Amino acid sequence: MTATAARPGRPEDAPPDGVALPVAGPAATRRAALQLIRRDGRAFALMLALNALAAGAGLAGPWLLGRIVDTVRAGGGVRTVDRLALVILACGLAQLLLARYARYVGHRFGERTVARVREQYVDRALALPAAVVERAGTGDLTARGTSDVTSVARTLRDAVPEVCVAAATALFLLGAVVVLDPLLGLCGLGVLSGVFVVRWYLRRAHGAYLAEGAATSALAELLAATAAGARTVEALGLQERRTAASEEAVERCRRTRTRTLFLRSVLLPVVDVAYVLPVAGVLLAGGALHGRGGISLGVVIAAALYLRQLSDPLATILFWAEQLQSSGAAFARVEGLGQAPRAPRTVPAPLLPRPSPEASPAPATPVDDRIDVTGVHYAYGDGGRSPAAHRDVLHGVDLTVRPGERLALVGPSGAGKSTLGRLLAGIDAPRRGSVTVGRVPIAALDPAVLRRQVVLVTQEHHVFLGTLRDNLQIAAPEAEDAALYAALAAVGADWAAELPAGLDTELGAGGHRPDGSQSQQLALARVVLADPHTVILDEATALLDPRTARHTERALAAVLKGRTVIAIAHRLHTAHDADRVAVMEEGRLTELGSHDELVAARGAYAALWHSWHSQGPS
Repeated sequence: MTATAARPGRPEDAPPDGVALPVAGPAATRRAALQLIRRDGRAFALMLALNALAAGAGLAGPWLLGRIVDTVRAGGGVRTVDRLALVILACGLAQLLLARYARYVGHRFGERTVARVREQYVDRALALPAAVVERAGTGDLTARGTSDVTSVARTLRDAVPEVCVAAATALFLLGAVVVLDPLLGLCGLGVLSGVFVVRWYLRRAHGAYLAEGAATSALAELLAATAAGARTVEALGLQERRTAASEEAVERCRRTRTRTLFLRSVLLPVVDVAYVLPVAGVLLAGGALHGRGGISLGVVIAAALYLRQLSDPLATILFWAEQLQSSGAAFARVEGLGQAPRAPRTVPAPLLPRPSPEASPAPATPVDDRIDVTGVHYAYGDGGRSPAAHRDVLHGVDLTVRPGERLALVGPSGAGKSTLGRLLAGIDAPRRGSVTVGRVPIAALDPAVLRRQVVLVTQEHHVFLGTLRDNLQIAAPEAEDAALYAALAAVGADWAAELPAGLDTELGAGGHRPDGSQSQQLALARVVLADPHTVILDEATALLDPRTARHTERALAAVLKGRTVIAIAHRLHTAHDADRVAVMEEGRLTELGSHDELVAARGAYAALWHSWHSQGPS
């Protein structure tokens, strides 16, 4: 059931190719990052201030050490040296405490911010239309919600505080060398020679890490699909083909990761050399100036120590450079989810300003339960809205479903039955034409309103980890136990009464493992609890054995009496019991009428009926 269980399966006439979820561009990623900072701006400013104070306290040590050297050379006493040493100790202790508190504030900032990122990601993922998720594939969505969000979390929690401390320290150290002696400061700026290779790295790293993330998503999608369909792969003898596809995906991952490794292997050695050259330059230039009496030995020592200390913060920045690039690409993928098509509901986005009421008019409400399909054309690709993407699978379908009637959709495989069912359920929107309920386009309804109007039940089913009660109350959170048992009884799920802990029985690993038919009965029980006015059954009893399916269908018929039921099925007894039968052929509605009328007409339906009936239906 689309609203309460799992996403529906891909229709038989849908194309196999997927459409990747978007990736945010650099400008959008920067805006999102700035919005994250503004959300907790006071903590971020405090973190910067504490880092600056810690870096300032760290400057005292080398300068005072130079003073000690000059004092000793000038014949100063032990008391002066001891006093300066105590000041060095005090400044070191102050730097330690300030740096520790700065990291504490930074980690709290990171944890709060990553919580917002996770919450927004969940909101956006839940707001995606089912059709978008199906075409993109769950592997990409899963990779973004796991490895990408984890990468962003690690950066916000660890990299941001570390880089802030290192950047502040590096700036203060360079400034101190310039203040000591401008000429030595010029030598010290030689450390910036590494900037050129860093720029070379940054120009290439973002795209390389995006490619690595895309390859990882493709591999995750392939492995997930292979694992889920392992029995089908084995039954059809597709092991070699799936193995070859997996090896190709693994090879793509290897190539993309090798590319990022190559970039790091160029960056890090060059930067290591850039650390050493300025220190050597200061010692040589300082020695020459000191020999001519231009500067004191203490100044040379202090400048050399400052530049030697500069290697640590720069090493920290470069250590995190890879993580920053990787997480930047990951954040672009996470933020890209906000650019995907959204279901027509307003989901609060913590990182974005709320739209004004004038900009978000209240959605229309259906005036009745009548469903009208008018001149509908649909093509898979780009959500069915791009006429050039794929050929149409529906061609000018016109149909009216009256409130309370039972309509059967029949036809050969690939005729467009499931696609029409998805349009009727609001999962997809037509490329041309309209599908309305109560004069309101179904696909434009808020999902909370839509699922009170129309519910699609497919042969796909899902059992969530949790108790039997949890799985049922997804459809009706306030339902009492009596209502839950009644829903189970309505779909013939007698096995539920025999569970050891009743509704509190855990389902899934470590508990009761429902088989295919029991899982489908759970999905049908959710339909009963959801209580929509229209139910679309797309082979909803296909996984049940014929006797159980017939029993379940009769039970559902009693429960759904007075509601509109649209049944898509190959078992034509469903059509025999329906008020009207709609026959689909090659994406067109070719016949419409009651069972008796269509049999008497001796058309396509009559041929289907006689062919099926002659086989002795169970």
